[in-house]
Amino acid sequence: MPTTASVPRKANRVRVSVTASDPISREGVLSQLRQHPEVELDGDPGSAAVALLIEDTLDEAALTRLRRVVRSEGMRAVLVTGSVREHELLDVIECGVGAIVWRHDATAQRLVQAVLTTARGGGDLPADLLGQLIGQVGRIQRGGAEMPGSFLSFTKREVDVVRLVAEGFDTSEIALKLSYSERTVKNVMHGLTTRLHLRNRAHVVAYALREGFI
Repeated sequence: MPTTASVPRKANRVRVSVTASDPISREGVLSQLRQHPEVELDGDPGSAAVALLIEDTLDEAALTRLRRVVRSEGMRAVLVTGSVREHELLDVIECGVGAIVWRHDATAQRLVQAVLTTARGGGDLPADLLGQLIGQVGRIQRGGAEMPGSFLSFTKREVDVVRLVAEGFDTSEIALKLSYSERTVKNVMHGLTTRLHLRNRAHVVAYALREGFI
């Protein structure tokens, strides 16, 4: 019989609901997540902490589902998809998606990592998507778009932290590079998400890029 030390207490597990238009894809992901005691599968989306959505294509209906899950039901979201076109990326992040996992990378370990990161309010984007995002915003800026008035709402410390987040550094690495404590780095990110009504780290990076902070 497993001891309490070997199995996480139920109260500490992340409740996850899985949604997919294809029942076979949904059952495949459920089967993968059942192997991991860090998550608790919940059939009721309204009571879960994280919604994992499997979308083959990101049409307007898919984006509407994402917005409903995050804004109406108050959950954090993980998106599993085969592709995200460049012009869709900002829309996806602004819907409140905390992590994106490519279908071909959706192993059990990768899915659990994305769920746990999202549950903590973090962001988890594939490196190629982050590169697309930076390139897209750079082209907007070179096109002469005016920076909104909120441009002045980031302090230098916030810019420094978010720039390193965008480059893929974790909290401890950012603290080391900037000679801050890890608590300070966490407080900076928390302050930005709260003040600007953003969802998570990925949303902060997308906002900062689009507004011209980094």
